[in-house]
Amino acid sequence: MANHQARKRFGQNFLVDQSVIDSIIRAIAPQRSDRMIEIGPGLSALTAPLLDRLDHLTAIEIDRDLAARLTQKYPADRLTVVNEDVLQIDFSQFGSGLRIVGNLPYNISSPLLFALTNHAEQVIDQHFMLQREVVDRMVADPGSGDYSRLSVMLQSRWRMHKLFDVSPDAFDPPPRVTSSIVRMIPLGADRLRAVNEDLFSRLVQKAFSQRRKMLRGVLGEWTSLIPWSDLGVEPTWRAEQVSVAGFIGMSDALSAAGVV
Repeated sequence: MANHQARKRFGQNFLVDQSVIDSIIRAIAPQRSDRMIEIGPGLSALTAPLLDRLDHLTAIEIDRDLAARLTQKYPADRLTVVNEDVLQIDFSQFGSGLRIVGNLPYNISSPLLFALTNHAEQVIDQHFMLQREVVDRMVADPGSGDYSRLSVMLQSRWRMHKLFDVSPDAFDPPPRVTSSIVRMIPLGADRLRAVNEDLFSRLVQKAFSQRRKMLRGVLGEWTSLIPWSDLGVEPTWRAEQVSVAGFIGMSDALSAAGVV
């Protein structure tokens, strides 16, 4: 690992399997003029092959030692290194037409996915390696055990595809879990969206806060404000049975009833 000791506080597991690296690069299919941002470049497993195919790459790396290595290894006109915590970065500074890639640390994956959703209009696509359990939740269908708040919130904004799994032995040190590659493409302006997106977010969070309970028992005073039969949703359902469109319909009904 080029004498770099993986740091647990940064969730570092370095990808070393060349066949996996090649598969990821093929999935991303970088084009020379792409405006690409790599999150967590680490020891350059993806950085090097990306730079072979790009005019320029921006890399966000929280580890000062790794950021310094990247700065020393690659010329500034090819690689811009941002030595910051990605959760603290305002992605609006990078403009539009972004392609974002990364092997995301498991400990920040969900908050980062939510944060990037706020910048979806700037993005062409995202390709991430994440814990398989997280990817399975991201792409889960209603009624499945993996369907969750994360599923609903991301599917309301992105079209997502699980591409393939990556075994622990592809990393050094090996993580305790299997990873997966996911592709995320923003839904267009014509997507179904809630009138009040903050209310939609609060509704979904509340509905899944006690996922074993029926909706009528979880939503409290909101229950009587929802025209259940009109929406094709039953108050005796649990949150995992409600589609994204169903949650949007419930949110809009609450908004029409004066909930803010």
